[in-house]
Amino acid sequence: MGKSLAAKTEIIEGLKQTLSESQLAIVIDYTGLTVAEISDLRRRLRPKGSSCQVAKNTLMRIAVDGNETWQPMQELLTGSSAFLFVQEDIGGTIKAYQEFQKASKKTELRGAVMEGRVLKEADVKALADLPSKEQLMAQIAGAINGVATKLAVGINQVPTSIARGLKAYAEKDETGGSESEAA
Repeated sequence: MGKSLAAKTEIIEGLKQTLSESQLAIVIDYTGLTVAEISDLRRRLRPKGSSCQVAKNTLMRIAVDGNETWQPMQELLTGSSAFLFVQEDIGGTIKAYQEFQKASKKTELRGAVMEGRVLKEADVKALADLPSKEQLMAQIAGAINGVATKLAVGINQVPTSIARGLKAYAEKDETGGSESEAA
């Protein structure tokens, strides 16, 4: 016997909530995976700030219906679907999934949805090569430090330049002043 309407509504609301917290949703065909393998995939994804959920396509269709960001997922909903919801590290999540896929050889990446667009497998692989949030933050911090150092050096040189300028002006004024008195 199927799930009650209340249980289905609860699943749909849970999917909507998870989607609202996600940057990317990856749809995979999980045919042939054992419960232990799905648990292994979830364990690999957790440190990356991501989760894996198996849901019926009909329930996901209802969850994404009318939502501009996630509606395009409808075209990926065929067969046995599992969903990888990425809240944090996009590249790390995709790499973790790819490692899992190499180990299990059972899943197939159907595609993903990000910012209202369907991404094909090649697009998802390209995302895996992007730097993580932490790497980007380190790069930005390094750039800011470089600018701050140059700025500090520049600011330190300003008083020296002003002092040189004042000294030159004072010396000129001293020599200039004596010349005007002699004239």
